[in-house]
Amino acid sequence: MLEAALRFLEARQRSADEVRRRLLLQGYRLTMVDGAIARLLELGMLDDATFAKAWVESRDRARPRGERALRQELRAKGIERSIIDQVISERELDAEDGLDPDRDEHSDGAVTLAGADDAAARRLLGRHARALERVADVRARRQRAYALLARNGFDSETATSAIAAVLAE
Repeated sequence: MLEAALRFLEARQRSADEVRRRLLLQGYRLTMVDGAIARLLELGMLDDATFAKAWVESRDRARPRGERALRQELRAKGIERSIIDQVISERELDAEDGLDPDRDEHSDGAVTLAGADDAAARRLLGRHARALERVADVRARRQRAYALLARNGFDSETATSAIAAVLAE
């Protein structure tokens, strides 16, 4: 059974709950599964905090998501709420550390520093810029951009500010 768990972990890092569900689905008994999970945790091959951090970093790089969507995905992977809160906080702190590229200067001279969600929303809009540019009507373009961001877990405030910043460019 440990071999089955290790094969499952070969493709990518997994949460303990994902491995537990997979082994139970394959027909292993709960007591044996719990023993295998404990051993993998002991060996350091399973670590939910490391998994969650890697998941969020991967999402931010490859398929940007808003905080709401990231939280939902991590819950579905069986990550505890305290770990999710910690990883999301670290994401925000990391964004604050590298804020220079994401500065917004308003017409009144005020500067708003963009957070992790705002930066991710801008990246997502940037990836879909060509498709959005093909929409001639500005209002329809904004609606499509808003729908894209909403589908990817961004709140309305983040979506609105990211759309305004990207379309202004």
